[in-house]
Amino acid sequence: MMKAALASAILATSLGTVSAPALAAPYGISIDVAPPAPRVERVPEARRGWVWTPGYWNWTGHRYTWVPGTWVRERRGYVYAHPQWHQRNGHWELERGQWRRGDRDGDGVPNAVDRRPNDPRRQ
Repeated sequence: MMKAALASAILATSLGTVSAPALAAPYGISIDVAPPAPRVERVPEARRGWVWTPGYWNWTGHRYTWVPGTWVRERRGYVYAHPQWHQRNGHWELERGQWRRGDRDGDGVPNAVDRRPNDPRRQ
């Protein structure tokens, strides 16, 4: 009986410590090595209903690898924030690409900086 209780306690403790760090990190990756300069990519012709996200350097745990640009399906009312590397406190942190609320008229300009965020004539 004691062995079963001890095994359950160890299992519960180990499962809790595995998942907590993944939820707490605001950025995807934090390392000491700066990413290489971005590669020059040819941006394809615009596609209706799609947003182009440029390529970026991803850290694999041992080295940087280039992730080429791609099309992502548009989401009305959202703006796509591209993946970016930021230097903070001597470390390089990758902010993953994500959709952010704040583009009511769908013109690609966030409402906070848009002079006319509800202009119905913009497509």
